[in-house]
Amino acid sequence: MITSNLARSGHPSRVFVSRSTPEGQQTGLLADSVIMTDNLVTLLEVEIDRQIGIMPDMATVDAALRHTLGI
Repeated sequence: MITSNLARSGHPSRVFVSRSTPEGQQTGLLADSVIMTDNLVTLLEVEIDRQIGIMPDMATVDAALRHTLGI
């Protein structure tokens, strides 16, 4: 889950994405956002409408996922 509610940032299982950085602009997000790896969901592939961008720094997301999953 991704939210623009920045009050949800600041936890090791969450990744802040700033639109003011080149990496943040590549994500395609419309506002500064927080990726919440502690709020996972399963979707059928047919439910995905389109890709809005990419997350170039997957290392931070991987670290947050490792924290969430305890690995």
